[in-house]
Amino acid sequence: MDVNVLSTAGKETRTLALPDGVFARPVSDGAIYHAIRNELANNRVGTASTKTRGFVNYGGRKPWRQKGTGRARSGSRRSPVWVGGGTIFGPLPRDYSYKLPRKMKRAAMMSILSQKVQSQDLMVVEDFSIESGKTRDMVALLRGLTDANRVVLVTAGDDPILKRAARNIPWLQFLSWNRLRAHDLFYAHKVIVMESAAKSLGDFYDGTPGGEK
Repeated sequence: MDVNVLSTAGKETRTLALPDGVFARPVSDGAIYHAIRNELANNRVGTASTKTRGFVNYGGRKPWRQKGTGRARSGSRRSPVWVGGGTIFGPLPRDYSYKLPRKMKRAAMMSILSQKVQSQDLMVVEDFSIESGKTRDMVALLRGLTDANRVVLVTAGDDPILKRAARNIPWLQFLSWNRLRAHDLFYAHKVIVMESAAKSLGDFYDGTPGGEK
């Protein structure tokens, strides 16, 4: 498939051929769901913790004798039925992360890219940088391309000056082409892909060395 390459001013300059198997494939909703669920689970901290009756700071002495007081029998102040006692089945620190099959993750990424192309929410822009490193220059450039309030910028590599200009923009996510996140891509209102990043994505996912069909 051919896509238009835009200048930083938003003008069409030329066309770029991209593989249909990456940017025009059938969308797999199941793969997208599992990829996003996996990312959210891997980001969970899992530090919630409660004390069971074995960890409550009370002694083991019986509060009162078993019979003759007129009160209900009780064996320990640590009992969950007492105020300040232990918690039954409360959360404990745990690891929520799990590994997603590699092919499913790749299918999800290609499905999201194809979905964005179909909905015309993906644009390819010629490579650029922000020489000044200033946020206001970055905002001016992006607003010349789109007025969306949730934007993902996919770059070809790690440009520290560009990243510095973009890091304080709350409605922008800055991703490298080889470190994509399904959650950010799927929920973006507009995905801006640099030309060299689009070529790298096509080569990687279309079966050239480092990728697979």
